[in-house]
Amino acid sequence: MQSAMFLAIQHNCSQMERSASNGQTKEEKKGKMKKTLPSPEEAQLWSEAFDELLANKYGLAAFRAFLKSEYCEENLDFWLACEDFKKTKSPQKLSAKAKKIYNDFIEKEAPKEINVDFQTKNSIAQNLPEATHTCFTAAQKKVYSLMENNAYPRFLESDFYQELCKTSPISREPQGT
Repeated sequence: MQSAMFLAIQHNCSQMERSASNGQTKEEKKGKMKKTLPSPEEAQLWSEAFDELLANKYGLAAFRAFLKSEYCEENLDFWLACEDFKKTKSPQKLSAKAKKIYNDFIEKEAPKEINVDFQTKNSIAQNLPEATHTCFTAAQKKVYSLMENNAYPRFLESDFYQELCKTSPISREPQGT
């Protein structure tokens, strides 16, 4: 399972790097593509705070791979969709994104339905016709808390994370003797 997670991190990070690499020279792209795993020091920083993990592209990819292995990546997907939603400027795009988030994560039998209470879901449904930047705030806070207090501690205790903290990013061999 660990090697599958390493591959998932590499895949997720490679996709992020490819989308961010427009306008770069071949040498710049090669330099970025070489590093596909975080250094042990970088990985150890993620244990200091959940926000450190979410702010780091490798941390985000590693956490996503972990959540996927536990069949609960919809929580992270929802949280990221809400972060993107809050940055939306255009009212038309805001409305369209709100409907997409609702259809993907909130409504009953949604493909990536998150586990939030009926009152929260009902409040979102009522606010959907006049969507504002805050219409998902309550649900996002609940999902964030669930990840921070439940999945994040399990991630930090996982063999996968422990390996990242002692693995060399180039050779993937454990450091030390």
